[in-house]
Amino acid sequence: MIAEIKDLSKLCVHTLTTKPWNIEECVKNYAAAGIKGITIWRNVLENRNLAEVKKLLNEFEMEVVSLARGGFFPSVDPKKRQTAIDDNLFAIEQAAAVGAPSIVLVCGADGGQSLDKSRDQIADGILKILPSAQSAGVKLSIEPLHPMYARDRSAINTIRQANDLAEAINSAWVGVAVDVYHLWWDPDLRKEIHRCAAHNNLFAFHVCDWNVPTMDFLNDRGLMGDGCINVPEIRSWVEEAGFRGYNEVEIFSDKYWATDQKAYLERIKEAYLTKT
Repeated sequence: MIAEIKDLSKLCVHTLTTKPWNIEECVKNYAAAGIKGITIWRNVLENRNLAEVKKLLNEFEMEVVSLARGGFFPSVDPKKRQTAIDDNLFAIEQAAAVGAPSIVLVCGADGGQSLDKSRDQIADGILKILPSAQSAGVKLSIEPLHPMYARDRSAINTIRQANDLAEAINSAWVGVAVDVYHLWWDPDLRKEIHRCAAHNNLFAFHVCDWNVPTMDFLNDRGLMGDGCINVPEIRSWVEEAGFRGYNEVEIFSDKYWATDQKAYLERIKEAYLTKT
C-alpha cells in the first residue's frame, strides 16, 4: 500500500525549479509557503557572498538538502578534465559554505570518445575530489541520467551503473541520487533502489513528471501528475528501502518558468500532497 503524504515536512524545492527567482526570492518565498527544504543550484550563488547567503538561510530556518551541481568530468582534452576537477573542488567549498551536506553530480560525457572511456574518467574524477569532499564533510551523489543524455551530459545512465560505481569506490561519502525523470522506465528500478539502500548509498530522491508528448528533452519536465510517471509508486519503493530524506522537486520547464512563480509554488505544494 502506498502511504499518502500528509504534510510538507519532507518537501524540498530546487532553486532551478523556480528559475526566475534569485536566492533571496527563493528562500523568502519557500519559507512563506511553508517549505523548509531547499536544494541550491550554483547559478544563484554566482558573485554572491556565501556567508551572507548562509545567514539568510539560517534567518528563514531553511534546511539545505543539496548543492547542484558538480560533475562533467569526461573530456578528450586533459586540460578540460582538470578544469572540471577544479570546478568540483570549488563546488565543495560552496557546499560547505552554505551548509549543503551533499553535491549532486551530473557526471558528464564526451561524444568524441567511447562511453567506457567517459565512465573511467568519471570514476577517476570522483576519486580525485573525494579527499576534499570528505575533509569538508560533503557527500557526493551520483545522479544517473536518462540514456538520451548519454552523448554529452552523462555516461552514467542507469541506477545499476550508479550502484556499480558507488560500490566500486566504496566510500561513505559517495552515493546515488534517484531522479524519477531519468529512471522511471527502468524495469530493474525497484530492485536497484533496494540494492542502493542496502549499501547505504541512497542519498537523494528527486521528483517531477514526464510529459506526453515531450516538447523538449531538457526544459519540458512536468509537475507531478502532469505526465506518465507513477511517482507515488516509486516513492513507495524508496521508502520501503528505508529512505527517510526529502522529496526534492526538480522541474526544468520553460512553460512553468513563464508563469507567476508564487502561483506555481502553490501548484507544486498541491501536486506534492496529492500526486507524489
